[in-house]
This record gives sequence, structure tokens and C-alpha cells, in this order.
Amino acid sequence: MEFCIFTEPQQGASYGDQLAQARATERLGFDGWFRSDHFLAMGDTDPLPGPTDAWTTLAGLARETRRIRLGTLVSSATFRHPSILAIQVAQVDEMSGGRVELGLGTGWFAEEHEAYGIPFPTRRFDLLEEQLAIVTGLWSTPVGERFDFAGAHYALEQAPALPKPVQERVPLIIGGAGPRRTPELAARFATEFNLGFRSEDTIAEVFDGVRRACDEAGRDPATLRMSVALPTVVAADDAEYLRRLAAIGADPDTFAEVNIAGSPDAAVEKLLRLRDLGADRVYLQLVDLRDLDHLELIADAVLPHVR
Repeated sequence: MEFCIFTEPQQGASYGDQLAQARATERLGFDGWFRSDHFLAMGDTDPLPGPTDAWTTLAGLARETRRIRLGTLVSSATFRHPSILAIQVAQVDEMSGGRVELGLGTGWFAEEHEAYGIPFPTRRFDLLEEQLAIVTGLWSTPVGERFDFAGAHYALEQAPALPKPVQERVPLIIGGAGPRRTPELAARFATEFNLGFRSEDTIAEVFDGVRRACDEAGRDPATLRMSVALPTVVAADDAEYLRRLAAIGADPDTFAEVNIAGSPDAAVEKLLRLRDLGADRVYLQLVDLRDLDHLELIADAVLPHVR
């Protein structure tokens, strides 16, 4: 099982803050660093210094790290034209030496779209499906050939389908708890299915549904990585635990119900249960990305017991 750090820079973090966390992530032995793709802070929080663009950030980190995987969890299909997204991701993949992963979803945060004047159609699954077909089609078209696409939302004519990523197949992450279309899209396009912020019973149920979708599509379910993303607060004592919860505005009475929470031993037990449910990778969501001591604790007191 792999362990990646996942953070939410729109809540108030500079590029320098993200760079420091990503470097610590690499130094401490985690497998990857992933960030949300948002432009507006959520809830009652200080948004300064303001948003950072996910793929601009990842381009910088591609040159400042050497080993960890880098990607989005997840980019919104409403933010970028798929042809431009394919070029961006391929370029960052080259800059990183082949370490990029693309998480792509429908988008959900209506207020963010309204604030920045980004169109937010009511029905977005068809938009996502066309984006997935275009991005994967551009990357898989042989060099020297052209790519055409005619859909309800996008039309490409004689696209050169360049540049190509360094990786033969850039890992593509699709996630969500939808019972039908999300599993179908994951079975068709994804290398990884991700489910975030859900109970263990729901994780088991959704994973089973995704495996059925793979069977129905004629795909071996074992070829699709299963992953979970959960808010994470680990502490050596009660005072430290409460301080970390307060730093992210979390409720001490409910936070541990679903999330990775409490002592290092409790975190180990939770991660082992997630492994038993079929998770091949876990994203540890650390919202307070300036708390590098938190990373140190998890690396020292949790990872050695779940590797």
C-alpha cells in the first residue's frame, strides 16, 4: 500500500508553503504529494495569500523534487479545455521525469465558479466523459498521426497530439461515490479509482460496485488501483491532538468517526483496515500544511508499521 500526502492550498498557502511540505514529503519517505485544484477558500478561514494554480504549482515542484509522485486530486473538467490540459500535464510529466498523475472530475464548487466567472453547467458528466476521451486520445495517438474528435461539447480537427508524456500511460484518477456513471467512467478510462471522506462500510460498498463495473466492461478489476482519501490528524498526546484539530477547524466530537485520527497506534489500525478493504493507496489529507512536525510524526510512528 502506498501513502501520499494530500493538501488543500486554497485554504491559505503560498507556493513556498507547498514546496516546503512537498520536500518534507519526499525526505520522509512518503510516496507522493497531491493537491486539490480550487481557486476559492471554503468555510470561515483566512484565504491569504490567495489561490495558486494547481498545474503551475506542480510544474514548479516537478523541478524541485526527484522521487515522489505529483498530481491533482482532482482537477475540475470545468476549469480547462481538455486539449490544453493534455499539453499541460504532458509538459509537467516531462519536467518531472515521468512522475505526474492526473485526477479529473466533474467539479462541484458552484460558488468558486461564480466568483471567477467560470461556466458551471448543471449537467457535467457528459463534459467529463468527453474530456477523458480527448486527453487519453491525444496522448495515445501515435507520433506523426492526427487526432479528431466530435462531441457535444468539444470538436478537434487534425490535432497534432503533441507533446507526449514521458510515461507510456499517465496514471488517471477518477473518483466519487456515484453508483453508476462514475464506476463506468473509471472502468473505461482510469488507472485508479478514488473515494474520499466516507465510512469504511461505504468504502467497501463502493469498491464492490467499481469492481462490478470493471467486470461488465470486460476489464480485470485487478488492473484498477483502489484508493481512499481521508482527513488525517495524528498526535502523540491529547493536547497536541486538540491543537491540531483546532488549527483546521475540526470538531473533536466527530472527527474520529470516519477519518484517520488520534494516536499513532489508532492511525495504524485504521490504515490496516483500509488495506483489508482493498485500498492500494491512501491519501492523508493534511490541511495545515505548515505543520511539518505532523509529517515527521506520521513518518516516524505510523509508516514503519504499515509498509
